Amino acid sequence: MIYQFVPGVALAVVNYPFLGFHLVSSLLHTYPGGLAGLILLLLRVSVGGLFLIHGYPKVLHLRRWADSINTPVFLCFISAWTMLGGGLCLILGFLTLLATLPILASMLFAILLHLMQGKPFVATDPYLIPEDQYKGPLGKAEPPSWEKAFMYCVMLIAIAVLGPGAYSIDAAIFGR
Repeated sequence: MIYQFVPGVALAVVNYPFLGFHLVSSLLHTYPGGLAGLILLLLRVSVGGLFLIHGYPKVLHLRRWADSINTPVFLCFISAWTMLGGGLCLILGFLTLLATLPILASMLFAILLHLMQGKPFVATDPYLIPEDQYKGPLGKAEPPSWEKAFMYCVMLIAIAVLGPGAYSIDAAIFGR
């Protein structure tokens, strides 16, 4: 079967260039420069940096994180490493679409967990909650909601569709 599959994929890429290897970079195969490219760079580096910040402690404290969200360790392992590795790829603008999709899946799963726990979309402002009703793990903190995971999904979808921009490794490899 593989001897039929490989030529079929090769023919599809030649006959339908929109199915080409640029798909590892973005759904659109343009790499805008100028102001649009700088904004994509800012978005990509900001989101990538945030996922490095979120992924690193999860990798270090995998079992504790898995126990706290009542999820199997192997799923948390995959999620933590996709945040860490995907965040790095986003910062570099390398294999951008492949980097965004697993992180997007993790964020959609986070939204699902929040919904199953009955958490609101936007939490009540912690300063409006009476002192004795909510304390975070280290004192006063933001109550849980799925607002942040939703916003990450929006940003990741924008990066996946628009691509990394001209200031990326993908543009150097796949740009024309």
